[in-house]
Amino acid sequence: MTFSAPEMQVIGLTGGIACGKSTISLTLRELGAVIIDGDVLSRQLTADGGAALPDIRSAFGDDVFCPDGSLDRRALGARVFSDDHARAMLDGIMQPLLLTLILRGIEDARNAGSPVCILDMPLLYEKELDKLCDRVWCAYIPRETQLERLMARDGFTLEEAEARLRSQLPADEKAARADVVIDTSGSIGYTKEVVIALYAREVGGSVG
Repeated sequence: MTFSAPEMQVIGLTGGIACGKSTISLTLRELGAVIIDGDVLSRQLTADGGAALPDIRSAFGDDVFCPDGSLDRRALGARVFSDDHARAMLDGIMQPLLLTLILRGIEDARNAGSPVCILDMPLLYEKELDKLCDRVWCAYIPRETQLERLMARDGFTLEEAEARLRSQLPADEKAARADVVIDTSGSIGYTKEVVIALYAREVGGSVG
């Protein structure tokens, strides 16, 4: 008698900016989960020699590049978070490249026999990447706390922080659409305990 291996579960992990998603992702990585990190992939595409740089220079010009030829992320961010058309242009460059890398990562995880693959994507719903997932987890904190954390973490003014939040679906809406909502307003230790229990449930056993 032969038994087929269980189908790999693809879990989307999302949440608003500064909502504690990174703590959840790090905990899952420590537990041995395969993580496909959208922020990491984006940085790979926009690092020196990255595949997205020629099109970004063509679309936005030299003003968003440093004298050494590297991308000036702060300058580009100021452009795209204050101009919907500019943000749409950047999305048009980045999303096809990102999707190719995401699909390749899922396939690699499946071929390696991983039971769970985590798509760590801040714009999971906005870019319809939830269609690739079996379930979605969402990190959540109230909007006021989100603004406070964002300003403290990145040194943004209130206006800059508000612009970042407006570029995403509201945290409340993401939470309403998710299968699992993880409140990260407590301690990091508490969040990690919740994630460990959730992951154990997903893989069908205990994790150490």
